[in-house]
Amino acid sequence: MKKLNNAVDRFCILHPNFGIPNLMLYIVIANVAVYLLNGFSNNALTLALYFSPRLVLRGQIWRLLTFAAVPGGTGLLFLLYCYFTYSMGRTLEQQWGTAKFTCYYLGGMILTVLGVTVTSLLLGVDYPVASTSDITFAMFLAFAVLFPDATFVLFPLPIPIRAKYVAYFDLALFAYEIASPILSGYWYAAVVPLMALVNVFIMIWPEMADFLHIERSRARQTTHFRNVTANARRQQTAQQASSGLRVCAVCGRSNQTNPELEFRYCSRCAGYRCFCSDHLFSHVHFTEDQP
Repeated sequence: MKKLNNAVDRFCILHPNFGIPNLMLYIVIANVAVYLLNGFSNNALTLALYFSPRLVLRGQIWRLLTFAAVPGGTGLLFLLYCYFTYSMGRTLEQQWGTAKFTCYYLGGMILTVLGVTVTSLLLGVDYPVASTSDITFAMFLAFAVLFPDATFVLFPLPIPIRAKYVAYFDLALFAYEIASPILSGYWYAAVVPLMALVNVFIMIWPEMADFLHIERSRARQTTHFRNVTANARRQQTAQQASSGLRVCAVCGRSNQTNPELEFRYCSRCAGYRCFCSDHLFSHVHFTEDQP
């Protein structure tokens, strides 16, 4: 993967004028146009544009490219699909440059065509592809790796969600899309999403390695912080107990500031915690992870 990524970067450096500026705008416009025209022609345009190895071998070579214009959904989902396709594509093009982003999208189409063609020849059947939606969904993984802390407000949820968490969900969908047909005996249906993942991993392999390293470092730091905090809390509680000081874990009053109160330790709380008589029986029991 690293060698392929280096080859793509080297090609983009040597050919800076390669590519189609604002490529995703044209893709989205084509999707919208086909979507609207399909409403008047009973999906006749989709039938004329989708990729089919059998029809390509019969001379309909335009299908090698035109399946990118076939819409990837219907209704509200189609509108969301177009919005995220354009916004993420524009951001990635600004980050990578026009040459590399064009290589990404064309590379996904080429891998899809090759994978589907080889599969169709091996099985002796025609395996059609109706859109490039898997290439677009894989594009979101690239966006999440490059901008993991970017936030989205996903309809209908009114709360912001970080890109990396949505990417985990996207990966789960890809895993299901690949594993389900394999387990069902229709393994050829896993070729298209698998090719989309291979393509995106080629493009972001160094960034993916850095992202995983950062995530592992964050997890180790969080675990270390929790362990240090828990140990410090236990030492503080032990020191208080040995000195005769009793401090309520809820209100903070002690036997020195409020000698009229009675203080007891709760055997059901983690960390050997003390409570005043007002909160001894009314507090919520603490666990090891709570402050």
